[in-house]
Amino acid sequence: MITLVVRRKISAAPERLFDAWTRPEELQKWWGPRGVICVAAQVDLRVGGLYRIANQFPDGKVIWITGEFEIIERPSRLAYTWKLESQAGPVERVMVTFKGSGTNTEVVVRHERIAEVLVRERHEQGWRARLSGLAAYAETGL
Repeated sequence: MITLVVRRKISAAPERLFDAWTRPEELQKWWGPRGVICVAAQVDLRVGGLYRIANQFPDGKVIWITGEFEIIERPSRLAYTWKLESQAGPVERVMVTFKGSGTNTEVVVRHERIAEVLVRERHEQGWRARLSGLAAYAETGL
């Protein structure tokens, strides 16, 4: 299995970023790589709670990302399973940490249990774009 780690410093407090990550109404405003729109988000923020995030691609196709929360430590850490609802295969795992330092927070996404290099590459592009979207949203409100 393959692991991916992506980091980004964002000018916002850990609490602000944790909330943007876990509140559906905020998640929809920044989630998704360029050209992809988050058209729906459902979050049951408790250990054992489920989430579903709908990504709509430019061609109109919608895919759902689903999983279960394993760790919730506001405002520093989240861990949850990750799977495309429409596909069979292994369940992946994502851990997100928010480490504040002054007026910045380093956000670290650790995506584990990835089965193939090609999937890892797609995840890396996606996470880099998502963190850019999170930064723009948190820093400017856009």
